[in-house]
Order: sequence, then structure tokens, then C-alpha cells
Amino acid sequence: MVTRLSHLFLRTLRDDPSDAEVTSHRLLVRAGYVRRQSPGIFAWLPLGLRVRAKIEAIIRDEMVAAGAQEVLLPALLPREPYEATNRWTEYGDGMFRLQDRKGSDYLLAPTHEEMFALLVKDLYSSYKDLPVTLFQIQDKYRDEARPRAGLLRGREFTMKDAYSFDLTDEGLERSYQVMRDAYEKIFARLGLDYVIVKADAGAMGGSKSEEFLHPIGVGEDTFVRSAGGYAANVEAYVTPVPESLPIDGQPEPVLLPAADTPTIDTLVTHANEVAPRDGAPWTAADTLKNVVLALTHLDGTREVVVVGLPGDRDVDLKRAEVAFAPAEVEAAGDDDFKKHKGLVKGYIGPQVLGAESATGIRYFVDPRVVDGTSWITGANERGVHVSGLVAGRDFVADGVAEVSDVRAGDPSPDGSGPLETARGMEIGHVFQLGRKYAEALGLKVQDENGKLATVTMGSYGIGVTRILAILAESHNDEKGLAWPKNVAPFDVHIVATGRDQVAYELAASIVAELEGERFDVLYDDRPKVSPGVKLRDAELLGMPIVVVAGRGAADGVVELWDRATGDRSDVPVADLLDAVRAI
Repeated sequence: MVTRLSHLFLRTLRDDPSDAEVTSHRLLVRAGYVRRQSPGIFAWLPLGLRVRAKIEAIIRDEMVAAGAQEVLLPALLPREPYEATNRWTEYGDGMFRLQDRKGSDYLLAPTHEEMFALLVKDLYSSYKDLPVTLFQIQDKYRDEARPRAGLLRGREFTMKDAYSFDLTDEGLERSYQVMRDAYEKIFARLGLDYVIVKADAGAMGGSKSEEFLHPIGVGEDTFVRSAGGYAANVEAYVTPVPESLPIDGQPEPVLLPAADTPTIDTLVTHANEVAPRDGAPWTAADTLKNVVLALTHLDGTREVVVVGLPGDRDVDLKRAEVAFAPAEVEAAGDDDFKKHKGLVKGYIGPQVLGAESATGIRYFVDPRVVDGTSWITGANERGVHVSGLVAGRDFVADGVAEVSDVRAGDPSPDGSGPLETARGMEIGHVFQLGRKYAEALGLKVQDENGKLATVTMGSYGIGVTRILAILAESHNDEKGLAWPKNVAPFDVHIVATGRDQVAYELAASIVAELEGERFDVLYDDRPKVSPGVKLRDAELLGMPIVVVAGRGAADGVVELWDRATGDRSDVPVADLLDAVRAI
């Protein structure tokens, strides 16, 4: 098929869009693949749709090969199913809610677990109908507080979401593995590197969750991995718990008065001056930092909690959100301290904390704070700290909270070696949902004994438009895009340059020959556009192969570009077809 650039709905731009933060956003807009409509919302133009369709075709091929069947559900959905699963409120401000003219509540779907469950409930009633896996490729909507990075994090985006339905947990395991294997095939065909990491299920719920992360510098996720094969999103990392220490025989706590030691650094310096210990100086790891967090619960109530962690660690708010889900988490502010007079800012200690204490403030500790460990921490009196406060003797926590940051060199939970950290972008996510949604929505079938049994579900998502942006982010040079061959809008871009009609005649004959060989061809036949503009557009648009018919046309010679390698060479027309095939 041939598309003439003179008739293509396209305008390329010389300048970068002012709001572009990443390369893919900049190039996709400049090259006329997408056009911004409002923050986080883009119109898809002909070239962009062609790339998207090719990505979708690869996904669809592998899903069908794995036994999944395609359906298409609406994006405008009623409130009631999401109310039944509590996600109407759990999603918080991230969900687009609206009302019809009668005042009935609706939402723009952020995900479709509820509706797929109801669809199967409507049509299936027997164990003989199962297992079944359904999928769709459809737009989703999430009210991002700060849409950014173009297609990488928008308010409207395209997903492939699939859902498996089984009678037994063993059946779910099999369905989950089939989808997981299909994902590996999809990403291999797309040429995307990936790391499979353990992940937190979040609002989705379920017993098992894994992310497919593409390592990339602009990635919004930090993940950790070990040389021995462990990999996890930082939110899902579980700190190895050290052995408890004996409490008997440990010295009693000692007060450390100091005029001004409100920070960990100043406290460590002061401790080494007034109470040095034998062997090694005090470090931040010997101190217990008590961080005050504010939780906003689903009913709108605000609760202050305190988490004690080693002083050389900081709170990771993403991990804190997982630890205290579904509450929203933020650092406590001045108003919170004013309401809780028992918290002496900069000198907080655990002695006055706990659900049963006078303050009533729940107190949690890092997993490293085990019974028998001794700490330097606050004495709840301005200008005073205390040394030798022993966990399990001098204070007891209400629970353990995984909120501290994860660092390179930390031990892997499975003992497979120290961790390294990397940045990645989520391209796929698989969940074993279990029976959470089926129970809430009454999805049951008759089992072999004629009794009703609740169906168990899996959920499997791939970010279609995010993958397109990642491919653009990874395949470009200083001149423009350089699409991989299997997703490029066209196989070959033919450019006729100059005023000599011979160049246009030669280009037209090449176009006809390539079309006859079933190549998709983009032909720049614009008669009144300068050679410089045409060549810059060819570089910007990023087709895998560019053929330029120009100054050498009279001698039957064209210039052949391989955009992936950057190689350019003069090729006789008689050899062009073989050269194109070779690339």
C-alpha cells in the first residue's frame, strides 16, 4: 500500500512543545503522531494510529494464541458495581465521576474487573463453562493530579486488560501462568527488555501480583534486584527481619541533655561527645528516628501515627501508602502537631506512644527494630534525648510498618545476595485476584456436586499507549524517531527531491516496485517543498528505511538510509530491492 505525503493529514513542527518533559513526548508531537488536547489528553493522528494498531495486533495475536477471547465493554459505567466492591471510594480522587441528567452516578472506567465479573455472571452458571479468559483493548481514564511525560502518564490511555475465570485455585494458577507466558512473548515481539518483579496489588487486591518493568531512565518506578534472581518493586520489598536480642542484663536508659540536637546528625555528634562508646563511634543507624505521618481514611477522618525507624533511613511515602492502604499518607504538618501536644517535635520518643498510651497515638516500628535492640532516641522533652532505650523492655509497638527506603546493598529477602536499584516503567501487570470481586458481586457457578461455588479470577493488563511512548523513547537519535520495523507506520519512506522530473519518475517507479512486493510505502511526492525540509521530515518521522531519489537519479542511483543504524549508502536502482530486503 502507498500513502502519498502530499495527501497525508500531517504537519511536522520545528520546535519542541513547551510542555514536553521527555524525548518521546517531544518527538511524537513534533513528528505529527499525536496532538495535545488538554493536560494528559491527546488526539491520535494517522501516523500515530498506524503505530498503535501494529502494537495492538501483536498483543491480540498472542492473546488469541493463549486461548483468550476478545470482547469490548463500555467505558462509561454505572456506580453500583464499584460500590459493591468498595472501589467507588477506594479509588479516591483518581476516578472520574459524573452524573446523568437524572442524577444517577457514573464513572469513566479506570479498570474493568467488576464489569467483566458481571458479564460472566450474566451468561455462565456451570463449572462446565469454565475456565474462560476474556480480553479487550480499550481506553481507560484516571484523574492524574499532574499528568506528565506525554503518553507515559496521561488521563486517557489505551490498555489491553484480560480476566480469567476458574473454579479452583489450581485453575487460577494455570490461567495466570498462561497469561504470564503470553506477556513474555508479546514483549519479546515488541523488542522490549523487561524485568518481572514482585509488586503490591494496591486497590486491585488479590493474593499475587507481578509487574513487567522496562528498565529506562525516565521510569517512574524504582525496583530492586539481586544477582541471584530476586526482583521486586520497592513497594513490595519485604525487609529481612533480624533475630531478637536478649534483654536481660542490658543497662538502663541514660538521659542525654543537649541544648540543640533536633536532627539525627546533631544528635550523633552530641552522643559521641558526651557518651562515647567503646569499639566504634555512634552512627545514625544507632538512633531511632520517630517520624510523624498523617493518614486520611476513606471516611475522611485524619489520624496521626508515628513510625520508628533507624536514623540512617528515610520514609518512602510510596511504601507508606502500601503499608497503610487504603488510607492516603502524607507527612504530618504544623496543625497536626498543634492538635497533639504530647509530641515534642525533634525529640519524639516511643515512651509516650501507643494506642493504649495517654496520647492514644498508634506507634509502629521498622522491621529492624526487634526486641532487645538498643537505641538513642527522643525523651519527649525539648533538648533531651535518651540512650539505651531497649525495644521490648522500655517500649512496645502497636505493629510493624514497611515504610523505610530501600537501598542498593540491602539484603534480598530470599538470601540471593545484595540488591541493586534501577529505574523502570511498568508495561504490564498480572494479578491473581482470587474471589474478592466474585464474592462482592455474587459470581457463582454450580460445581460438580450441584452446589454453588464462588469463581476465582485473574486480571492481566498491558499499557498499549505507554508501550508506544516507550518505543519512541528508546528508538530515536538527535534527528528524530527511528521506529522498530514491526511497529513502524510504514516499511519504507521514499523521498523525491529537486526540480528534475527524472527524480520524481524514478521515485514513482520505485514506489510501484515496492508496492508490488507488498511493502507499505510512504511517498514524499510534495512538488513545492524544498529538499532540506523533505529530508528533515524523513529523519523526524522515523521509518526504518528511507530511499532518496535526488541528484543521482539521472544515473539510476539512490541514497539508502537505515534509520536503526544510521548508515547511509548510494545504491543502484537495480540492486535496491535486495538492499531493502536485507535491511
